[in-house]
Amino acid sequence: MEKIAKYVLTALICSVALGQFVQVITRYILQVPVMGLDETMLYPTIWLYILGAVNASRENTHIRANVLEIFLKTPRQHAVLAVIGEIASLVVGLWLLIWAWDFTAYSWRVWRTSPTLYIPTFYADVALVLGLALMMVFTALHLITHIRDIRNGEFHHG
Repeated sequence: MEKIAKYVLTALICSVALGQFVQVITRYILQVPVMGLDETMLYPTIWLYILGAVNASRENTHIRANVLEIFLKTPRQHAVLAVIGEIASLVVGLWLLIWAWDFTAYSWRVWRTSPTLYIPTFYADVALVLGLALMMVFTALHLITHIRDIRNGEFHHG
């Protein structure tokens, strides 16, 4: 999974960088903007953003502002806080997943297209539902790990 994520994210970031490079060269140096390039760059950019978030969820490296950790003294308290945080993430994430599913179903039903090139926006919209579903899987796995660690008396920070 890690190898696949690395290659997909690398390909996406390279395509976005290449598109922006072409945009700068054609627009500002050659004075000939490429019509629709911004529109086509939207698709890999959205997928890069969403899959980057999935990767952070997989690695459990999301940015956190755990202010409560300052007041907690024992590793067990930190582990319990991690469980509460994962449960809260699951509740909010599952609610967002339901919303994303409805939005993607709507996008499929009306088959919206981009304004210039008429590319179906479904191909970008589906990234959100897929990304949220994967993030919820990884969040659930982290929750299970935290619960197992508490039961076994093993307390890891992070």
